[in-house]
Amino acid sequence: QVQLVESGGGSVQTGGSLRLSCAYSGATIGGDCITWFRQAPGKEREGVVVTNIDGYYFYYADSVKARFRISVDNAKNTVYLQMNTLKPEDTAMYYCAARSGTFCGTRWNWEHTYQYWGQGTQVTVSS
Repeated sequence: QVQLVESGGGSVQTGGSLRLSCAYSGATIGGDCITWFRQAPGKEREGVVVTNIDGYYFYYADSVKARFRISVDNAKNTVYLQMNTLKPEDTAMYYCAARSGTFCGTRWNWEHTYQYWGQGTQVTVSS
């Protein structure tokens, strides 16, 4: 059983930065994919970035590619999402999700392929 706990959300002004954390437990060694999703009010949940738990595979949504960076610290069992140059359109609830048994790049942004979800952390960017 994988458990995920997000933290690090908050309110910032346009151009600011935040670092989100996703603490995981119960993940198998190798093969697990962890993805950050976000959901803005009135919009569908969308994939932001996926990584494998070993930290050598990444894929970013085009909307964040040049501004966000994902990293994995296996010593701390934590996946980080560094978000820079934040925009109002980044305002959303951010979730981390995990799945195993599938190559991380396959349908990485299909939320129904993920078995485990955190509770989410709110990010608000004001103009």
